[in-house]
Amino acid sequence: MDVNIRNSDRAPLPVGFYPHARKVGDLLFLSGVGPRKKNSSTIPGVELNKSGEIIHYDIEEQCKSVFENVRMILEDCGSSWEKLVDVQVFLTNMKDDFSTFNKVYAQYFKDIQPCRTTVEVNALPTPIAIELKCVAEV
Repeated sequence: MDVNIRNSDRAPLPVGFYPHARKVGDLLFLSGVGPRKKNSSTIPGVELNKSGEIIHYDIEEQCKSVFENVRMILEDCGSSWEKLVDVQVFLTNMKDDFSTFNKVYAQYFKDIQPCRTTVEVNALPTPIAIELKCVAEV
């Protein structure tokens, strides 16, 4: 295995064939991270119907869960929360969720202020409303 490929034992497994992160030089590039919890079929803040479609979701709860997953991956892969330099945010409902997301984001990131881009996407690979793609120093 490539020594630059990094994975976390605490974060949920990726939903496809990719690592949690990859180290290149002094940077750690994280794959997309969602709010799922390890070894659980439920997604924090998400209520699904029998067909697996979202009936209701709590964007604040999902944000907190995503941030915790990012933190675990960073720590387990040789970096830390304080070393984040860039955060790309994917929301499935910018109109309804951006204000709440921005409020929660400010609480978690106020001391480190990485660069950030937030975009709306039509869908994500699992029934979630947010995903983060991050870069951190090692």
